[in-house]
This record gives sequence, structure tokens and C-alpha cells, in this order.
Amino acid sequence: MEKEPIKKIVLAYSGGLDTSIIIPWLKENYPKAEIVCVCVNVGQEEDWDKMEQKARNSGASRLYTIDARDEFVEKFLFVMLRAGAIYENKYLLGTSIARPLQAKHQVEIALKENADAVAHGCTGKGNDQVRFELTYKALAPHLKVIAPWRLWSIRSREEAIKYAKAHNIPIGNISKKNIYSRDWNIWHMSHEGGDLENAWNKPKEEMFLLTKSPQEAPDRETELILDFERGIPVSLNGQKLKPVELLNTLNQVGRENGIGRSDVVETRVVGMKSRGVYETPGGTILHTALRELEMMTLDSDTLHFKQTLAMKYAELIYQGKWYTTLRESIEAFMEKACEFVTGTVRLYLYKGNIIIGGRKSPYSLYQQELASFGESSYNHTDASGFINLFGLSTGVASIVHKSITSKKGQTQEIKQLASFHEK
Repeated sequence: MEKEPIKKIVLAYSGGLDTSIIIPWLKENYPKAEIVCVCVNVGQEEDWDKMEQKARNSGASRLYTIDARDEFVEKFLFVMLRAGAIYENKYLLGTSIARPLQAKHQVEIALKENADAVAHGCTGKGNDQVRFELTYKALAPHLKVIAPWRLWSIRSREEAIKYAKAHNIPIGNISKKNIYSRDWNIWHMSHEGGDLENAWNKPKEEMFLLTKSPQEAPDRETELILDFERGIPVSLNGQKLKPVELLNTLNQVGRENGIGRSDVVETRVVGMKSRGVYETPGGTILHTALRELEMMTLDSDTLHFKQTLAMKYAELIYQGKWYTTLRESIEAFMEKACEFVTGTVRLYLYKGNIIIGGRKSPYSLYQQELASFGESSYNHTDASGFINLFGLSTGVASIVHKSITSKKGQTQEIKQLASFHEK
């Protein structure tokens, strides 16, 4: 154990198993240090009235609770949504996007408290240690970082439970039978560990806490009409809603209709594959709707390049690189690209499915008169010249390659190709 004199440590605190046992561990290993806890509310349901007493009972001097729900939805979630960021085309980044915000507020408290160090409860195998610590480096690189999971002898959740019981730390309903590691915020709930570690096991229905199973969802369609302005959702069923209210409403509607379950084997930052099961009802609805609107309002070059950048954007979020020049630069592109992504999308939810019912926009690049199979102003003969030029390189390459293979001359064929184009 390091012997540097540390007088105050600010801990990212959730009240869960890991952070609960970290407080007494810090007191044992840094006996002269005051432990200050920070819990950031990003939409998880907690008994906030009892949270501070729980932290104090574990050995902390005080607990800061910060309600960051508005900031989280407006400046993180909806910004990420606009970018279309989905990690490995499947994970909607619910945990990943929360960590830089939580770490930012932790750093702000550490600076306010004149702390020497910050601490977190992330394991040495996981992604969150990277996300917290890259934020520390970006915002306050002088602070010492204490990561108990990389220092102590505890190596499993079973051992963590045993440590908690030995130190009389209350851990709620966590047990060897209920051993899932969960993260919850207004965007999603994640489930890891336990029987999920065998990738062949089907998730147990009782594991899901945020959504109904599709089988239990109503046997009727639920219609939703979503309005977006510049790529940001602004209203639901014709009613303007504040961002948090809008997302909460979509979460509830999605929950009832079995929307947003995803079983993912993903590539962690540290290199290993990991399995997680996610529930993201409102986020799944929003992603589906916005992608439809983009298909209508973005020209092909912008749309395709945006989709390419979205993959990199998702990777940066997953890796904890929110506070970086590259992420901010891509964000500037996303904001400009979505300048005309304004319009309305109609969806129907039915037993886990999202069915597209229609879309419209004052900036629609889909022009019915032009695209119609009926009579239109489109001149079909224009296609001949376009195809001749568009396919010129393909034709030349074919002639050259065939002539080399057959050992025949190619001059005459090239002349014939040119003559054909002249016609």
C-alpha cells in the first residue's frame, strides 16, 4: 500500500455493494484521510433520504447528492442520440454515457473540498475504470486516483459480500442467488454476471426489472407520434415536453410494450469479450424514429458519412473519451449535419416490435412527384449518359483484365467502348 499522506478522498458513491465496502476499506488503508462521497442522480431510483445516513454509517464524513437528470438528458443523451452512436451496432451506451458526467461532478466536488485524491469502485476488468479515470485526467490530472479493485485482495462479488457482512455493511437484497451487477439510469438498465456469464444461457425473465416481456405486452398496437427539431426530440403525440419528461414517458410506454431488450456480447476496452443484457425502452424508440427522419432529410453523402462517424463517436463514448478534441470535433459535424433533421415520425409499438407508420418533414428530400412510378417530370433518357459515365471505369477495367488473361489486344475494344459512349 502506498504511504503518501492523503488527507481527503472523494469517492464516487452509489450505495451499492462495491462502493459500500470501499468506505471502510479506505478508512483502514488511509487512516488519516477523510472520506467524502458523491452520488450523482442520473435517473436511477434510490432511497435518497437514507443514502447519506448509509454513507455515514459506513464511515464517510458526508455525502453530496447531485441531481443531474436534466443535464444528463439534454447535454449527453440527446447529443449522443443525434449522433446515432451505437457501439458495435447493438449497445445503446447507457452506462458508458453516464460515467463522464458522474466523474465530472465528482471532480468538481474534489476541487471544492481541496481533496488530495478521488476514488471509484470499478473493477480492474471493466470499462468503467477507464471512463472515470480518463475524465479525471481531462479535468483534474493532478488528483491522485485510488482504485481499490486494483489494490485489495477481494477478487469476486462473493468475496465482496463476505467482506460487507464481516464489517456490518448493509447491502440490501444482494446475495449469492441475486448476484447480478446492475447499472440503472434514465436511459437504461444493464445486467451482468451470475448465470449470464455463460453465453449459452437464456436470460431469466425474473432478471428483467425495467420492461415487460413481449409475451405479456398488450395484444394491441400503441401509436406514437414523435417530433424532432435539428435531430433533437421535442414533443410526443403533439405535446411539447421537457427532455426528462419526454424520455420518462417513452420509457413507460416502451416498458408496457416490451420494447428495448438487447442481449449483447461486446468487446470491452481492456480487450476481453463480455456479455451484458440491456433494457433501453425509450432510447430504442428514439433511435428508431430519428433514423427514419434522417433517411428522409439528409442527402446521401452526408447521411453515409454521418453513419461512418457515428461508429467512431460510439467507440469514443464507450472508451470514456468524452472530454477529447476528437469527440467534440465530431460533435460539431453532427450538429451541422442535423441542421435540417426536423420533422415528424409515426410509430406503432407491438409486443417488442417498433413498426414505422409514416414520416414527414418540411425539409424532406423525398419528392413523391419525382420518385413516383407514375407520370413525372423525370426524363428517363438522362439515365443513359449517366450510366455510360458512371460505368466507364468498370468497362475499361473489364477490357484490360480480359485482354491480359486472353493475351489479345485491347485497342479495338477500347475504341468500341468509346464509340458506344459517343452514341
